[in-house]
This record gives sequence, structure tokens and C-alpha cells, in this order.
Amino acid sequence: MFELLILRIQDLADAPENDGWLSAGEREVLAGLRFPKRRNDWRLGRWTAKQAILFFLRLERDADLSLFEIRAAADGAPEAFLRNEPAGVTISISHAGGRSFCAAGPPGAALGCDIEKLEQRGELLTADYFTPEETELVRKAAPENEILVTNLVWSAKESVLKALREGLRRDTRDISIRPDFAGQENGWSRWTGRCRKTSREFHGRWRADSRFVYTVTSQANAEEI
Repeated sequence: MFELLILRIQDLADAPENDGWLSAGEREVLAGLRFPKRRNDWRLGRWTAKQAILFFLRLERDADLSLFEIRAAADGAPEAFLRNEPAGVTISISHAGGRSFCAAGPPGAALGCDIEKLEQRGELLTADYFTPEETELVRKAAPENEILVTNLVWSAKESVLKALREGLRRDTRDISIRPDFAGQENGWSRWTGRCRKTSREFHGRWRADSRFVYTVTSQANAEEI
């Protein structure tokens, strides 16, 4: 499934200054966002998503992006439309620290991606949101790796909850994450997880740079997660 995904990363400087690439509906939503950070994050997320969609649908890079519209579904998940019709692509969007990450995949896929800034989280995060196994994983990490492990586990949880289209409405401790730190493929390593209630397993990929960690998970449909 992962070979079918298009992944795109964009920074604030990558997005055009003008809003001509936004649809009329998107410009209306943007106008209603009061705070500059929220406006920047939302706008950058739409720009990154549209770049990923162009590549996934194999369209020319100079295609009219205003014909695409990213709408929030009733459950909050982003959905892509082209000329007011479903665009034939599933997307997941995340942003942190002035950077946005988007995954685009086939229609009907259970898809989730997340980006987290590598920063100190504090013990409250692990105490309130991690399983005992995840807390132990962080505790055993070398001091120089503790920030990476903490943010990686949290990011992977976010990706799964997005794929389930539940977000933080669901107890994050229902999902147990186990990263693989051994091998890499094209810069990406693997992680696996398990739903503690149903024992269902899911699989993902992760990579990190000097400032961020990125995770993504994808299944054919939500019933497989």
C-alpha cells in the first residue's frame, strides 16, 4: 500500500503570497480564521495537500489549483474535491513549526500522517497518553534519543487515529506503538502498532531530520486497522 502513496513536505516560504490558488469556499474559510498562526497553518496545509494531489492524479504542475477544494468532513478529516465532485484521492494533512506534511493515496484508503517538532514534551504526556509499554520504551531510550522516541510514538499514534478518522476523541492508550530503529528503506524506517481492545495490527513508516519526525500509516480500509 505504501508504494501507492504520494508524500509532500512544504514550508511557509513555499506557499504563494496570493490566494488565487484557493477555491472560493477555501477563501471564505480562511477569512473566518482570526489568529495568524492558525491562518498560516491552515493555508500551508491546503497548499501542501494540493501539491500532493497533483502528483497523485498525475496532473500538470501548472494545473488550476483553485478548481480543487479541501473540505473538512463531519468528523474533521480533510476531503478533496475537484469541481465540487470527489477528486478520487484520500488525503491526510499535518503541520508543525511552520512546516506541513501531506499524504495522498487511493480512494477509500484508511490513511493518516503526522509531523511533530522534535522538542521536549515532559513526563505528563507519557503519563497521560502513553501505554505502559510505550512509557518503558521512552524510559529505556538513551538520553540523546529520548526526545525522538517520545515524539515518534506520539506522532505514530496521531497517524493511526487520523486513519481511523477519530482523532483525539479516542483514548490514545488504546493504540500501542512499537518503532523499529534497525533498518531504513529510502530514508524511512518501519513501525508497528496494535489496538489493545481488538488486537488488530497496523503498520507504518517514519523518518526524522534535525527538527521534525514524520509518520504515516495506510491500510486498504478502516476495517483492516
